[in-house]
Amino acid sequence: MTKSRGKQLVICVDNEGYAASLEKRKIYVTLRDPAAEKLDMLRIVDESGEDYLYPKSFFREIALPLAVKRAVLAA
Repeated sequence: MTKSRGKQLVICVDNEGYAASLEKRKIYVTLRDPAAEKLDMLRIVDESGEDYLYPKSFFREIALPLAVKRAVLAA
């Protein structure tokens, strides 16, 4: 198992009400949280460096080549 397993990358498309925490068009790491997903929320590592729940509608999943994904998660 790799350290990045369970982490996905998403891009922010809306930050209404959270301008200090999220930047539109920026890639964020999302942590797997089945309980949050049932509520249409995602656990996102935001600008504070901590993970918080945000509406799933604020993000779109992105698929990157594996080497690029590894580099982004390692950065």
